[in-house]
Amino acid sequence: MSEVQKVALRELALHEIHRESGAVMAESDGWSVPATYGDQLLEYATVRERGAGLLDLSARGRLLVSGSEAVAFLNGLITNDMKTLAENHWMPAVFPNVQGRLLASVRVIRIADAQSNKATQPTFVLETEPATRDRAFQIIQKFTFAGDFHVTDLTTDTALLSLQGKATREKLAAVLGETAAGLERENVTRCAYNQDQIIVLRATHTAAEGFDLIVKTAHAAKLWRELIATGARPVGNDALEVMRIEAGIPRYGQDIDDTTVVTETNLDDAVSYTKGCYVGQEIIARIKYRGHVAKKLRGLVFDGLGAITTGAAITSAEDKEIGRITSSTYSPYLGCRVALGYVKYDYIATGIEVKAEGRRARIVDLPFVNQVAAPI
Repeated sequence: MSEVQKVALRELALHEIHRESGAVMAESDGWSVPATYGDQLLEYATVRERGAGLLDLSARGRLLVSGSEAVAFLNGLITNDMKTLAENHWMPAVFPNVQGRLLASVRVIRIADAQSNKATQPTFVLETEPATRDRAFQIIQKFTFAGDFHVTDLTTDTALLSLQGKATREKLAAVLGETAAGLERENVTRCAYNQDQIIVLRATHTAAEGFDLIVKTAHAAKLWRELIATGARPVGNDALEVMRIEAGIPRYGQDIDDTTVVTETNLDDAVSYTKGCYVGQEIIARIKYRGHVAKKLRGLVFDGLGAITTGAAITSAEDKEIGRITSSTYSPYLGCRVALGYVKYDYIATGIEVKAEGRRARIVDLPFVNQVAAPI
């Protein structure tokens, strides 16, 4: 990496703590992030087996949206139904364009007032990937002049830490108490911490048990150290990438982008078909009710351990090209090579045999961590 590139990278608030912990840093979406803390397989096993992995996901974007008209404005911009989102809950959603193609995927978190536990006006945090932070902000900002609708970028003012794995409840309870550790999926709470507040949400990035913690940057180092003191183990991006693919979670710029129709992705929970008009709604509804997508993001399980190239053609048993690989990794969970890829509609059924780079594979449902690695 050149000196110019090094200077251009953004650093996490906990950058020095990661270095002190032995992290090997690497570039990801313009940020310097921990790739590994020295043992990727141990980091992976911590989450997949019986431990608690601690990840610094602060490069992901966090946007505060508020105002008396926030629900109405956001409802016209995203695919899910803002009117159904209760306080202290979150839901997935997508910003589409007028052609129904995906501009950004987000989690919409509706938070209550820190003191009364009830917001005086609708207040949301939108959490998104690093690659789509600026785009999501710009989409929202251009509508703020039209009414009581405001957006503030909280990304550098806060940190996003995530506990993932079977022991996360125990570790979280030791630091933030039983209320936080007892959250149900898609629920949110605020916890007092260091004379301030932490937003806690039950969420996964790995298909394992998980909790995300949004904390002010000034308190992030203290929280990180306290979680490590409970026995949580730091986990880097390399292990996370393996678990992301195993979880079937598409990544922007790799598995999804602004050429992808929303309904082609593995983001079905992010779309409401009953909410009414929003940007791109006509196209998305037409595909749903008058036919089907031309292709779909699916899982592929291969019959060997060798690498599969991103972008490689997927072919049918008759050697007809039917799709492309978007992500690939060796899955320790299944003990074989797995991949995400778009497959033409006629070939998306579970169990269909396909090939890529001369290797046999079969189509499976996502996530991979629910599969059994039966022989092909």
